[in-house]
Amino acid sequence: MSKELVSALNSLEEDKGIKKEIIVEALEAALTSAYKRNYGQAQNVEVEFDDKKGNIHVYAVKKVVEEVADSRLEVSIKDALELNKGYELDDEIKFEVTPKNFGRIAAQTAKQVIMQRVREAERTMVYNKFSKYQDELITGEVERQDGHFVYVDLGQVEAVMPAGDQIPGEVYRPQDKVKVYVNKVEDATKGPQVFVSRTSPGLLKRLFEEEVPEIYDGTVEIVSIAREAGDRAKVSVRSNNPDIDPVGTTVGTRGQRVQTIVNELSGENMDVVEWTDDNAQYIANALNPSEVVDVIFDPENERACTVIVPDYQLSLAIGKKGQNARLAAKLTGYKIDIKSESEVSGNSSDIIEDNE
Repeated sequence: MSKELVSALNSLEEDKGIKKEIIVEALEAALTSAYKRNYGQAQNVEVEFDDKKGNIHVYAVKKVVEEVADSRLEVSIKDALELNKGYELDDEIKFEVTPKNFGRIAAQTAKQVIMQRVREAERTMVYNKFSKYQDELITGEVERQDGHFVYVDLGQVEAVMPAGDQIPGEVYRPQDKVKVYVNKVEDATKGPQVFVSRTSPGLLKRLFEEEVPEIYDGTVEIVSIAREAGDRAKVSVRSNNPDIDPVGTTVGTRGQRVQTIVNELSGENMDVVEWTDDNAQYIANALNPSEVVDVIFDPENERACTVIVPDYQLSLAIGKKGQNARLAAKLTGYKIDIKSESEVSGNSSDIIEDNE
């Protein structure tokens, strides 16, 4: 068993990256507990493991005292001096008490410790790997689905995609390849837990970075994203190079770049609008494709405004079930009150607020 154990420790260090010293320390602690459990709980013992030869020794540690009250914990100064003239009161002496049949218990204990350390090391490795992928895009394979979750194999770990992170109407079949956004990585008791999403705005940002080199290298910057996943999204962009049109670059020739993303997201419509530090113009851009006549800011609320549109553009500005205005509000961070020109006199209108 000795040679086998030393060989196993060396292999673990080479193959799993688990330092031998860590396992030896854990093994000695476990063997100490095993000895006390089987041979005498009251004793103060230490177990030493020779990681070169694999030998295991158990020592009873006794304190040098004038008079012995408990022979399991103490040794008299008289007996100590017979062993070594250098001993003094309160010194600690180790007496070997290794049982003859301790090898069997040691072997079982060593196996348990090694298996536990291997599991812990593998968990740590997986957690460290996937924690680096947090807020990133990764391609996985659909494994299965139940009433609440889609389970995605990312290699080494099974990620979960909750119902709220699944695109409405999207079908996930086993063995389908799917791009997901890593929302969160937890070091849970049962092992690393990875949560992924198809509805996060972060997914859309990473898809644009993949598809548009100018966004990836920072020439064009995504300022804000508002999504109603699977249906429609608005993305505002700005250029850090005055010679590059941010919207045209992002959309691509004949819309090819944005169409690739639309296809990836099951037909989710994309409005790409230009960000500007002129808030009125930015809000007007965000309400695309509607025309905007004027933007009037509320003097009592710096994040609220009234947007005036031509009468015939009112429905377009608000959008189906208020979606266009709602996404514009999320994109800009403004509370938007949309009125037609004929309503400016004071008639009420729907108010769309940024709920984020």
